Amino acid sequence: MFARTLEILGDLIAFPTVSTDSNLEMIAYLASHLEAAGAKVDVFLDETGQKANLFGTLGPEVDGGILLSGHCDVVPVTDQPWSTDPFKLTVHDGRLYGRGTCDMKGFIAATIAMAPVFARKVRDRPLHFAFTYDEETGCIGAGHLAETLIERGIRPNVAIIGEPTEMRIVEGHKGCYEYTTHFHGLEGHGSDPDRGVNAVEYAVRYVTQLLELKNVLRSKAPANSRFEPPWTTINVGAFNGGQVHNVIAPKAQIDWEMRPVQASDAAFVKQSLQHYCDDVLLPEMRRVFPQAEIETQTMGEVDGLEPADDNAARQIVAELTGANGADLVPFGTEAGIFQKIGMDVVVCGPGSIAQAHKADEFLSSDQLVKCLEMLDKLADRLEKQG
Repeated sequence: MFARTLEILGDLIAFPTVSTDSNLEMIAYLASHLEAAGAKVDVFLDETGQKANLFGTLGPEVDGGILLSGHCDVVPVTDQPWSTDPFKLTVHDGRLYGRGTCDMKGFIAATIAMAPVFARKVRDRPLHFAFTYDEETGCIGAGHLAETLIERGIRPNVAIIGEPTEMRIVEGHKGCYEYTTHFHGLEGHGSDPDRGVNAVEYAVRYVTQLLELKNVLRSKAPANSRFEPPWTTINVGAFNGGQVHNVIAPKAQIDWEMRPVQASDAAFVKQSLQHYCDDVLLPEMRRVFPQAEIETQTMGEVDGLEPADDNAARQIVAELTGANGADLVPFGTEAGIFQKIGMDVVVCGPGSIAQAHKADEFLSSDQLVKCLEMLDKLADRLEKQG
C-alpha cells in the first residue's frame, strides 16, 4: 500500500494547486479514483467555476459515519530557495520532498490509496471524504462545504482532519479572525492640518485602541485554559497610509487579526471597536468632513476547534493510533467549521507543521507509514460495525 500511496502522492504534487489558481484538475483526479472504488461523488464548484470542493461517500447514504477531510490548495513557492522541483515528488533519505507533501497531500494520497480497501469493508455506516479549496486563504471552501452539507441534510458523526500533527491527536486550536480596516479622510496641505482629516492619525488612534484591547484580553483568559498563550491575542500585521511629508493623508489601511480562545472575546473586541469608531473617531472626523468613513472588511473568520469532554473522534483515533492523550496547537485548521455543524472532530495527520510552507517541504516516509497503519485499522473498524 505504501508504494501505491507514493504513486498517488506524486500525481497530487504535480498539480500546482496554489490558492490563487484552479484546483479542478486535482479534484477530477480524486473524483475518478473514488468513483472507481465505488464511491458516490459530488463536486461543488465555487462561484468562479475555477475551484471546487469534493464530497464522496462509501457505504449507505444514512446519517452518521466518519469523515476524512483535507484541503487541496498549497501555499506559493515564489522566491523560496528550493533545491528540488517543488511540483515533482522527490524521494531522498526517507524524505518525500515537494510542495504539499505534508500540508496536506500526503494524507489525501493515503485516503485515496485506501479507498478500495474501505469499499470492501464498509458496512452499515458510511465513510465520507471531503476535499476542499482555499484553506490557506481563510478556509473558504470548507465554509461553503459545511453550508452544502446542511442544505442536503448530510450529517457525519465524526471528522478526522489530516493536517500535519506527526500523527498526534489534536483536539483544540484557536480561531483566526482577519480584518482590514480602511480610513477615508480629507487631503490638504500639511501646513494647515485642521482643514483636513488625516486618515493616518485616526488609524494610529485605532491601533492604540487595538493595543489596549490586547492587554484587556489577557485578564479574560478562561480558567485552566490549555492554550499557549491562554488568552485571545491581537496582532497588527500591516499599516499603510499617506503619500509625502507635506500632504494630509486622505487614506490609511490597517491589516490586523485576533485569535479567540472563546466566542465571547471576539464579540467583545468587535463591539468595543464599533463603539470607539461610532462614538469617538467618526464624530471628530465628520465635523470637518461629513463624508469621512471607517470601514472594516472581514477577510476571514475561521472558528477554532474547542476541546470537548465528550469527543467520539478523539476516542476513535486514540483506539486507532494507541495514543494516550490529545494536544492543542497554535495553528488553525478547518476543524472548527465541521465542529460547528455538529461533528465530533480531531486533527491527526502525517508530517510536521514545522516543514509546512517552507522551501524543501517534506514528509518523512515513516510518518506516511503510520498514517496508513491508522487508516488500515479504520478499515477493520468499519468491517466490525457491520
